[in-house]
Amino acid sequence: MSKINHNPDVLSCIANLSNDEVFTPPDVAGRMLDMLPQELWSNPDTTFLDPACKSGVFLREIAKRLIAGLAGAIPDLQQRIDHIFTRQLFGMAITELTSLLSRRSVYCSKKADGAFSVAHFDTPHGNILFDRTEHTWHNGRCIFCGASKDVYDRDNRLETHAYRFIHTEKPQDLFKMKFDVIIGNPPYQLSDGSGGSTDAAMPIYNKFIEQAKKLVPKYLIMIIPSKWMVGGRGLQSFRKDMMNDTHIKQIYDYEDASFCFKGIHIDGGVCYFLWDKDYSGMTNYILLINQAML
Repeated sequence: MSKINHNPDVLSCIANLSNDEVFTPPDVAGRMLDMLPQELWSNPDTTFLDPACKSGVFLREIAKRLIAGLAGAIPDLQQRIDHIFTRQLFGMAITELTSLLSRRSVYCSKKADGAFSVAHFDTPHGNILFDRTEHTWHNGRCIFCGASKDVYDRDNRLETHAYRFIHTEKPQDLFKMKFDVIIGNPPYQLSDGSGGSTDAAMPIYNKFIEQAKKLVPKYLIMIIPSKWMVGGRGLQSFRKDMMNDTHIKQIYDYEDASFCFKGIHIDGGVCYFLWDKDYSGMTNYILLINQAML
């Protein structure tokens, strides 16, 4: 009997950093990308942004589709790769560690201008950015994300978790360009210092969605906890906006989050949705219980 070699995708095996910031498996990223129009993969002008890079899986999976889809328009493989990575794919990492991991999985080098990078960049960060950002405190809370000063006012040895994408009033100034597609798996919550139950933690994923909508992309796709559908701490306004948003074309709602994130329990499950700027109508809501559609 011949021995079967198993060569798994490294991004499907990587351990999660925490229960709040979980890495997206490649197959889940693929299912999310399947909601987009197929013609995007053959358009050399389509631009993509992941505002919460952790492993770089979304940009990597997008790149694979564009490399195949643009073969006719840009026959030379290296020219095609350079075009895709330098002009179409952009990301913002949530920590310095995930910026290195994302560049390694997308560019095959933690330095985008390194000798082993698959694309040609003039800077070590390429189009995957990370800048340490500080919270802006007022009355003991960050004015952008609501983080507690007692918990997150840290020295340079620790991450601030002040995610740059949501710590600005004008996200359009971060890249100074328009994006056709914004896609990601944002951080889900921040500890408020009360300890114990995650129900006491403060949701933060809603702020990434609100910022992304300010950029007015053609399409917005994110995977987030499903608890927003029944409200929750600080989510009343967000829930109302989502429920009344006629641009949300599809929602896939997994009652058991482990079908998306193996070994991870998230109360209420997780969902991912497609927001389409040019769509206006009813949402196609699909509930999945034990991976069976209802």
